[in-house]
Amino acid sequence: MFLYINYPSWIHPQIFPGVKFLGLLRWYGLMYVFAFGTAYYLLKKIAKEGMLDGQNTLGKQYKITEDDLLSFLGTGILFLLLGARIGSTLIYNRSGYYLHKPWLIFWPFDENGTYTGFAGMSYHGGFIGGLIGMIVWCKIHKQPIARWIDAMVCCIPLGYTFGRLGNFLNGELFGRVTTMPWGMVFPAADGFSASLEWVQNFAAKIGMDISSSRIVNLPRHPSQLYEAFFEGIVLWTIIWLCRKHKKFDGMLSCIYTAGYGFFRFFIEYFREPDEELGFIIGDKSAGIYENASLTNFSTGQLLCFLMILGGIAAALTLYFISKKKTNSADNKKR
Repeated sequence: MFLYINYPSWIHPQIFPGVKFLGLLRWYGLMYVFAFGTAYYLLKKIAKEGMLDGQNTLGKQYKITEDDLLSFLGTGILFLLLGARIGSTLIYNRSGYYLHKPWLIFWPFDENGTYTGFAGMSYHGGFIGGLIGMIVWCKIHKQPIARWIDAMVCCIPLGYTFGRLGNFLNGELFGRVTTMPWGMVFPAADGFSASLEWVQNFAAKIGMDISSSRIVNLPRHPSQLYEAFFEGIVLWTIIWLCRKHKKFDGMLSCIYTAGYGFFRFFIEYFREPDEELGFIIGDKSAGIYENASLTNFSTGQLLCFLMILGGIAAALTLYFISKKKTNSADNKKR
């Protein structure tokens, strides 16, 4: 009995593989369209529920228009994409390639002229970029920052789900090797020499015949699907249920920041770290293909830990600021 799953052979990164021009269309790009469309639909729903109603920063009542929603979302998306791409080249590419050729950061072709798309997008870079974009928009339009970002985080996780599904369809960002029956053999994953004892023992456990193979492609955790579920659907459900019960502006944003950091921190134990970076804390010489120790932390885990701390610190700060304002208003009424 085989205790693993082969990656479906009919899935290709291109939507129309082998078709001229149409072969440039990729599932990953289409997932971005679905993600942004979902975010806009939910943002409109949030606006209709009245979450964005109230005074602007000038103390005047302000009526939200559809143009406001589109420009807010568009500004956030633009900064998100810029941050995600720049973050990827700064955090995860240590070769110095983009430092010497920075014009290629936003050039979707390789040096041979082959279309590659924007290969490499960093979530944490996108998080910072999107946050800056939303703050800039709120400053320009004199809108309360925390209230608008709260509305946006009610939309982000569900849209994020499509991004991770895009990673799965691309057959990328897969996890570490596993003996779990849902482990999947990804064609693009690194192979291992069949002469290695640990590889032979591993193959025996899952019923994989490697007797005629020199290089073995072992099953991996489909960590993209773990992330799509926990960082997307589960986190979105939590925030969506809390949206009408928030105690202060910024509460939902803090739940998102700390919640994403929490889920991603633990999923990183199943996801394969970037080979160039390996483990940033712990046994840096340890192999990245197996989870040998819970004290080996990847770059992603460090960034997620900072998100957890940042989310908690921001929640406490905003709570006390809100409480102080409430007490001040009550004293004036007296």
